[in-house]
Amino acid sequence: MRIIYGAEEARRTVLRRQPMGQTELPPAARERIREVFGAELSAQEVVERIVADVRAEGDAAVRRYSRAFDGVEYDSLEVPRADAQVAYQEVGAPLVDALRFAADRIRAFHEAQRRHGPTNFFEDGLGMQVRPLERVGVYVPGTAVVYPSSVLMTVIPARVAGVDQVHMVSPASADGRVSPLKLVAADIAGVDRVFRASGAQAVAALAYGTETVPRVDKVCGPGNIFVTLAKRLVYGDVGIDSLYGPTETVVVADETADPASCAADLLAQAEHDELATPLLLTPSETLARAVDGEVARQLKSLERADIARSALEARGGIVVTEGLEEALELANEFGPEHLCLLVRDAASWAPRVRHAGGLFLGETSPEAVGDYTAGPSHVMPAGGSARFSSPLSVFDFLKFTSVVDMDAATLSRLGPAAAAIARAEGLTAHARAIERRLERD
Repeated sequence: MRIIYGAEEARRTVLRRQPMGQTELPPAARERIREVFGAELSAQEVVERIVADVRAEGDAAVRRYSRAFDGVEYDSLEVPRADAQVAYQEVGAPLVDALRFAADRIRAFHEAQRRHGPTNFFEDGLGMQVRPLERVGVYVPGTAVVYPSSVLMTVIPARVAGVDQVHMVSPASADGRVSPLKLVAADIAGVDRVFRASGAQAVAALAYGTETVPRVDKVCGPGNIFVTLAKRLVYGDVGIDSLYGPTETVVVADETADPASCAADLLAQAEHDELATPLLLTPSETLARAVDGEVARQLKSLERADIARSALEARGGIVVTEGLEEALELANEFGPEHLCLLVRDAASWAPRVRHAGGLFLGETSPEAVGDYTAGPSHVMPAGGSARFSSPLSVFDFLKFTSVVDMDAATLSRLGPAAAAIARAEGLTAHARAIERRLERD
């Protein structure tokens, strides 16, 4: 890995973010775009074309782009419910038990979140009414690598919130099948219907509806750059949870950290995606060099070594800082999806963290467990959006209605000032709507 010295050089190199939509696409993706569209298009231009076509043509456009990008021909976009029962047999009891264990942990955490979060209240004629969304669409990426954990982490919070209908859309493999692991996870989590589609066309189908796919109120879930740009494009016509982007982890470590653990945490994110960002910030040059050696050693035994190596070379790095305070300052500036504190007395440093999707304290709280069985959703803000957004939660599936129910005495107390302000704004009808009621008293 690159070893970089000093905050300014780190800001100029590995901590510098690219604007969304300007991410350089891998060569294979650029070649496929040329084949499909007959032109050199940016990711944003590709998404705009796909979304417009799905909105206009419905199922036909979803099928066409699935065939073009995935090489899959669907007889039906919807996956029959019977396929989930077959999937249980294919997945096998031990893994089903693990998924159920994870689901129970995730459900318990989000039930606690719901209990302690926003609730209905009514005081002095004013209040708030909390209601769940009616219909939510969840996109779950992956065919070569599948993510049943993302199904659990996205669907269960929606169900705990009380959403009426949860529909899942997933890419299918070359034979047209959605992964049995996903189908089992969807069944355990409580998905109502499953559909086959990928990328921008899947997001557009959920946002606008097609002959087969119901239109939803909110589109949720992570995905690649095309999914992310599609969610941004349809926002306003439909709600979205957030814009996630490729995964990223910052490990802040001091001289007490275990180099092998630091390397393992970096590689755990690097293997996700060639666009992943694995970074180590440390004031210890000795640790920096030891971790560099461990990364090279552990990389040799990974099944996805080529992907991890590409991520490390393109966006990875080790920054040697002046001290631990500077390391945390840089981490806060970067605002990572995951922030791992492998430092002495990690809990005492936690209050200094201002911007992170998830915070993992100490050697025995690895981020990888957070991906599966800790409980909080692993769907977290990336791309620097941790500065202003939060991990997916029950609250993403609730909406709030303000309630005003005043008696005559309260209206008499509040009305004159309201009418005066209305007249000052030139809104005479507003003022008269208030004053007519005041005149009755």
